Amino acid sequence: MRLVEGVADVEDVEAFVEALGEIGDANDCTVQAFDARYVAGRDHLASALDHADRAFERGENVARERAVEVLLYAAGRRQIRRALTMGVEAGVSPAVALVAADPGIGDPEGAEAASANAIAERLGPGGGFDARDEELIREFFEIEEIELAATDTSLGDLVRERVALLDVEK
Repeated sequence: MRLVEGVADVEDVEAFVEALGEIGDANDCTVQAFDARYVAGRDHLASALDHADRAFERGENVARERAVEVLLYAAGRRQIRRALTMGVEAGVSPAVALVAADPGIGDPEGAEAASANAIAERLGPGGGFDARDEELIREFFEIEEIELAATDTSLGDLVRERVALLDVEK
């Protein structure tokens, strides 16, 4: 898995997502873009990818496409409409794009590198994980101050717990 950070200037969300999908398809990769303000870190997205892949392996996936399943897990939600809040939106916003070679391809490193480079060309400098908004993350994942105070774990750990709990809610 590779993550590409930057600032997305999106005029048409559907066209932007389609262009990223075409980059992924050309390189046998799954590509999913996120509004970086909602991402609790690299481990958050790695966990979402792992859970999505496991769901496909077990035949328990909700979405037909791997990228959408990754989005559902990253958002900790089963409803695509609600999960899309974590996606990029029209305008200028910080972004993180996840790039993961499709299972079973011959050169996953090369495929991911080619996709990541093509995506980086579509993003401006800045943004990425530096744009993370802990207040927004807490609100989106419904993590109350009392929950944070009751544990020594990080906000990222609590978000990954929400990702893992999605399997329990099925």
